[in-house]
Amino acid sequence: MSFVTVNESGTPARPHVPDTLPTGLVSVVVIGFDDAAHIAAAVCSALAQGTVVAEVIAVDDASTDGTGAVLDRLAARHPRLRVIHRTVNSGGCGTPRNDGVRAAGAPYVMFLDSDDVLPQGAVAALLAAALRHDAPVAAGLCVRRELPQRLDTRWQPGLYRTAALHDSPELHPALLHDTLCVNKLYDRRFLTEYGIAFPEGPYPYEDFVFSARLLAAGPRIATVPDTVYVWHVRRGARRPSISLDRDRIGNWQSRLRAHRRGVEIYRAAGREPLARAARVKFLDHDLRMYIRELPARSDGYRHAWWRATRDCLAGYAEAELAAARAPARWIARVVLAAAAPRDLDRLAQLAARPARLLPPYAHGPVGPVWADDLPAVALDGLVGPGAAPARRLPVTVDATLRLLTGPPRAELHLRAHELYGRLAAARPHTVDVELRPRDGGPTLEFSARLTAEGPSWTARPRIDLGLLATPGSGRGPCTWDLRVRLRCTHGGAIRTAVRATGGGLRRRALPSARHGVLLVRPYASASGSLALRIATGVRSALLIAARRLRRNQRN
Repeated sequence: MSFVTVNESGTPARPHVPDTLPTGLVSVVVIGFDDAAHIAAAVCSALAQGTVVAEVIAVDDASTDGTGAVLDRLAARHPRLRVIHRTVNSGGCGTPRNDGVRAAGAPYVMFLDSDDVLPQGAVAALLAAALRHDAPVAAGLCVRRELPQRLDTRWQPGLYRTAALHDSPELHPALLHDTLCVNKLYDRRFLTEYGIAFPEGPYPYEDFVFSARLLAAGPRIATVPDTVYVWHVRRGARRPSISLDRDRIGNWQSRLRAHRRGVEIYRAAGREPLARAARVKFLDHDLRMYIRELPARSDGYRHAWWRATRDCLAGYAEAELAAARAPARWIARVVLAAAAPRDLDRLAQLAARPARLLPPYAHGPVGPVWADDLPAVALDGLVGPGAAPARRLPVTVDATLRLLTGPPRAELHLRAHELYGRLAAARPHTVDVELRPRDGGPTLEFSARLTAEGPSWTARPRIDLGLLATPGSGRGPCTWDLRVRLRCTHGGAIRTAVRATGGGLRRRALPSARHGVLLVRPYASASGSLALRIATGVRSALLIAARRLRRNQRN
């Protein structure tokens, strides 16, 4: 059987659908609350999966906006659609999903949220893998699609590069990193036999608990590289999803509760290796994600977050901290060692991907430490025996950008910081600058020689901004992310994103012989990395000016 995965631009490709499969084996459970604008698209994407889908069960969680009426009209036209109308809102996603599973009549079940879609052939690809391997769980690639930009990011792509069969989750603990419940197909009899269900009622991150109950049962899991789920991310939505609604401390507290519950489930089932893997995953993923956002939070949020996180980490053994990747274990040690929030910008940069360790670089009795006043926080793995190779160093490369005219260009001032003598030992000599378009397309590259300047290395390459402009006049803006590759005499190459520093991060209009005008906006991304947004033509300039005027009038 051949499979198709996401192409290089990140656009999900259609899964390969086998020629013959048994019909009517899958129930797709679609849940929705006050989502009349999107639920029809979700339901139709499930119905379009073909004859392998016996029924689509749509559970309306007591909506008030006409969602139920939309579903009823669809059900009148599609005999395979059954609608369950809850009379009282459950306050979460777990209860309506459990309702759908209880009502399902097919041997296999799959979940779909009302604002997402299943790509064509998704159910068939998962069912084929489940039947081929007699596996009670089949999982595939999920793509996060930012709307309206349609920017695609693959979720946990390392798990789905090739087709595989995992006889036990304990033999492949990386499976714990995929806590989604929607990119998987489940044998309904297996769920019933082991009592696997979602927490009832208002329980944020209910999929964490469901996934723990599932993996604790030790199922065989078949994975496919097909794109089987498209997760729509609407950051401007009136009611943000749980995964995006992270500006309240209650969100973090709910995540901690779900994480702890998952660990308890593994331990109660005698799956201590999975419990340890879940705690390490918390450091490598959850802790890093939230601390990246901490500098932008209020002082009250920061202190509440710090207290809750210290309380969680206090139960960690040193062996569990040491099992996490270097950036995560260093961050955890800082939080444990400091009674109050500190060094937030530096911690956020260390939590970025790729990680950046900003100066100052302090030394303790036995090697690198976080700070002179925190000598117990060792930055192990940077120097000495067992040190990470040069290509994995959390090197910081600062970038200051200056816009030039006639023809429109940008000068980058790049500065790579020394890191406890490791960069000097690697002897960097050249920097390759990579500009990657967010919406796909070829990466642009150019190189410059590095010059040693004291404890750092610098370069001043120039960028022809005309090459970055969207072809044609008046088209939408194009966003470019900047990354660099430091080529070294010893140790290969070090890849990282560049940190935006200095001034000049404001929009400017530059005259262009080809486009009339280029609107160039350098800015720092959420992780502090430098990015460029470019729009072309007078029409684009007028549209942007009009939007700015409307915002000013609203304010």
